[in-house]
Amino acid sequence: MTQKITFNELRDIKDHLPHGSMQRIAQELGMEVETVRNYFGGTHYDTGTSVGMHIEQGPQGGIILLDDTTILEKAHEILEGK
Repeated sequence: MTQKITFNELRDIKDHLPHGSMQRIAQELGMEVETVRNYFGGTHYDTGTSVGMHIEQGPQGGIILLDDTTILEKAHEILEGK
């Protein structure tokens, strides 16, 4: 499922996650922690992989089209206390 979100909204979600959330998401989804960080705007492609996001320049950091929302859904679960 694809989803549009602003870069600032995505970074705000990341900034509100508790410490250790990147590692938790990576472990639960069976991926490298750097891949999860890349999803939230990181550029650690030497140890992580690309995550299928397309950025269009614009206000609020631009619009991001996410090809896969699995990581975002896990982040929302953590924020909701699940």
